[in-house]
Amino acid sequence: MGQPPKQERVASQSLKAVLGVRDLVFSGEIAPGERLSEVNISERLGISRTPVRAALARLEQEGILDAIPSGGYSVRAFTVADVADAIELRGVLEGTAARLAAERGVPPNRLAQLRAIVAELDPIVAVPVEELDFIAYEDLNARFHQMLAELCGSRIIQRQIEHATQLPFAGPSAFLNAQTDIPAFRASLVIGQAHHRALVHAIEMREGSRAESLGREHARLARQNLDFVMKDSSLIERVPGLKLVST
Repeated sequence: MGQPPKQERVASQSLKAVLGVRDLVFSGEIAPGERLSEVNISERLGISRTPVRAALARLEQEGILDAIPSGGYSVRAFTVADVADAIELRGVLEGTAARLAAERGVPPNRLAQLRAIVAELDPIVAVPVEELDFIAYEDLNARFHQMLAELCGSRIIQRQIEHATQLPFAGPSAFLNAQTDIPAFRASLVIGQAHHRALVHAIEMREGSRAESLGREHARLARQNLDFVMKDSSLIERVPGLKLVST
């Protein structure tokens, strides 16, 4: 077999660079405020400097890195208030998306797809916590939120939701790794699933205000989990990116 087309190789290297740099930052290997060296990162990831440079620029746009006036980038430090604001913003955007979906109407086949995701989540959430399939839950939960953003019919709102959830602690499954043995978190999964089901019903019934309220309330579960996690250093270790947050 021959080599893949040049365009595919470039795209692959670019994605590898973004994921590699993001992992270095979220794992805490590079401390908040520390300057990132293109040469050093290129050597650590085994990637040329060009895709690394592009990855650094992309992560600066995502708000994870800060551009240094003299050139280059440093790892951004976050406060608990920053994280809370990011979660709040996601709730506002997803609530707006849910309201627009309800008001504008959703084709029956698309609504059936959303309902099917909720149905797949039901048995996952129903099992004892020690048997919970977190990988399956995270995948289905991500699909639910992605479809919710799409159903509003606004690419502008969809892009803003994507941007708001790029910070790891602001995404819909941000605190999943901390939930394996914490009863309070386990309860939040059950409540979250009830929110999923209610959101589908509100959209189906064309109840815009109710759908928006549910979208915002759903995000507040993440805020409650944030407050719980930040009180326990052992839990902070389980959540990607929270090492960047000052307590």
